[in-house]
Amino acid sequence: MTKIDENITWVRDRISQAALRVRRDPEAIGLIAVSKTAGLDAVAAAVRCGISDFGENRVQDLISKSGVYPEVNWHMIGRLQTNKVKEVIGRTALIHSLDRWALAEYIEKRAVLAGITVPVLVQVNVSGEESKAGISGSQVEEFLDDLSQFNQVQVKGLMTIAPEVDNPEETRPVFRELNRLFKQIGKKDYPRVKMNILSMGMTQDFEIAIEEGANLVRIGSAIFASGR
Repeated sequence: MTKIDENITWVRDRISQAALRVRRDPEAIGLIAVSKTAGLDAVAAAVRCGISDFGENRVQDLISKSGVYPEVNWHMIGRLQTNKVKEVIGRTALIHSLDRWALAEYIEKRAVLAGITVPVLVQVNVSGEESKAGISGSQVEEFLDDLSQFNQVQVKGLMTIAPEVDNPEETRPVFRELNRLFKQIGKKDYPRVKMNILSMGMTQDFEIAIEEGANLVRIGSAIFASGR
């Protein structure tokens, strides 16, 4: 068993334990292996372990790795510049970082030209940190209302990145608030909006995120680093 095998086994076990603590089905929690620091050999090892979803922060890396491993699902999890949209759509299972109107407009424009729909998550800056991208929680519903004019942008849920803190427990209010918003929006009828995916939680805080409702976690260093 390789180190990556061991790491994935450990991560899956922690996901399961976190879900069971709050009486959730562990099978309902999706796992994205964030491969931004991983080479092709590491990606291959993860694929052999049954990982089917990978996340990249940079468009160039997503393009190069998806070209080698087109059989898995690739997720764009980093901030996306408008001039890179045409390189991403059609290559990604999901764009996690729809964080501004100009980006939505450009995704729609390129999707119309390509004749495809583009699944996205709206990135929400729950904590209000200026260093983080995302739409404020108070503006999300207005943003979704505005998106109703588009036909090709398909909102599948919400994403957030919690503050980096020494004690993961401090992230709990952030995840709890996004889950509240997720449920609130889910009760409303926005065109081409389905609240199916709540993407929150990374290596340092994914267990807290699961306890607070995440059904998709993005884990990098706990899988690909040599030590945890």
